[in-house]
Amino acid sequence: MMMSLLSAIDKQSEQLAALKALLENELHLISSREPEKLMALLKDKEEMLTLIEEQDNSISSLFEKARTSGESIDESLAAMGGCDKIIHECKYLTQINAKSVEQGQLRLTHLRNLMMELRARESMTYDRSGKTTGDSGSKGYTA
Repeated sequence: MMMSLLSAIDKQSEQLAALKALLENELHLISSREPEKLMALLKDKEEMLTLIEEQDNSISSLFEKARTSGESIDESLAAMGGCDKIIHECKYLTQINAKSVEQGQLRLTHLRNLMMELRARESMTYDRSGKTTGDSGSKGYTA
């Protein structure tokens, strides 16, 4: 029983390391603006998270059986500590990735606003009295 619990934890550790690698690649794809590759990676990440969840359920069941049968679980707890470390690294990478996406959105919003200002300036004309006027999309804007 104990060996199958440890092997299940080892498998979980490998899956978590694979998730961490996906998260690192995700940051690269976010910063290099490669949406097609990013969408494929997100599908891979979703599949990996499903596998991790299934393995987590398996570990939970094996751990409970080992604990109730009185087996020593110290080695398993130590192995789980290694998984926890990778989980914390994954959470940190997820926060970085979310911040990168947020910054990208802010840059796009800023660029859109600049384009709208430029368009408003290009459509600006003067009325008979010499005052500036623009099209309906730039009401209230003066140079």
